[in-house]
Amino acid sequence: MANLREQIRMSEEERLRFLEEERVVTCASLGPRGRPHLMPLWYALDGNAVLAWTYARSQKTRNLERIPQATLQVEAGRDVYEELRGVMMECDVEIVREPERVQAIGLAIARRYSGIAPGSDLPEEARRAVLAQAPKRVGFRFAPTRVVSWDHRKLPAKR
Repeated sequence: MANLREQIRMSEEERLRFLEEERVVTCASLGPRGRPHLMPLWYALDGNAVLAWTYARSQKTRNLERIPQATLQVEAGRDVYEELRGVMMECDVEIVREPERVQAIGLAIARRYSGIAPGSDLPEEARRAVLAQAPKRVGFRFAPTRVVSWDHRKLPAKR
């Protein structure tokens, strides 16, 4: 089984390309009653770190204030077993509250989901919309401490 796990593991380059291609990360934090709290997030990448933002008063924020650790998962190919791919990351979480950094995270996410190249300018109307939301939000910087990946397309073909 260990050999099979090695065979389907993504390389770092494959993982980063996969994370760039996919659109939603599921964030698991520990809720107030000790149960996992799972929520989808849009995200941007900063090297190996994952950036996201949400409302400062959200349950995710409260959970991560209490325990600044989360598990993230991005997956694809859910319809056919041989197409399953994914990345699971156990992360330490920094909650970002400085207005300029929160704005930068929001702008990075807006660029990514608008299809605009990193570092390029958003249209002014979109930029204003992000900046208007920023005061109500916090940013998250998820720093992976453990990464597990799988790509079932690497499995040997069945005969």
